[in-house]
Amino acid sequence: MPIYICLSLAVVLLDQLIKYFVATTLPLNTSQPVLSGLVSIAHIRNYGAAWSMLVGQRWFFIIISLVAVAVIGYYLKKKWTNWGYGLGLALLLGGTLGNFIDRLRLGYVVDMIQLDFINFPIFNVADCALTLGVIVLILTMIKDEQLND
Repeated sequence: MPIYICLSLAVVLLDQLIKYFVATTLPLNTSQPVLSGLVSIAHIRNYGAAWSMLVGQRWFFIIISLVAVAVIGYYLKKKWTNWGYGLGLALLLGGTLGNFIDRLRLGYVVDMIQLDFINFPIFNVADCALTLGVIVLILTMIKDEQLND
C-alpha cells in the first residue's frame, strides 16, 4: 500500500507545483502555445466543477471532496492488493486532494491545460489523474467480471 500512497502524494505534488508555476508566471486569463494548434498552457480560475458547473458552490465541493477522500481511502485500504484497484484509487485520491487543496486554500481551482484542436474545457493535472483513475478502475472491473464469468 505504501506505493499507492506515494503515487497519490506525487500526483498532489506535481499538480500543486504546476498550478503554482502557472499562477506565478502566466497572467490570469491568458494562454501560451506549447505545441502550436494542439496544446497551450493557460491560466484560468474555475469556481465550479468540470465545464464550470455549479459555480459558487465552494463548500459543497469541499464537503464532497472530504467524503470522496474517506470513501477512496476505505476502498484503497480494502483493495490495495489488486494492482488495478490500487492504481485507480491512488490516482483518484491524488486528483481529489489536488483540487481540494485549491478550493480550500484559494476558493477556486487553477486550470491550465488547454486543448487547441478541440472545443474542450481547460483542465489541470488533478483532473487528468481523476480521469485516468476512473478509466483504470473501469478496466479493472471489466477484467474482474470477465474472470468471474
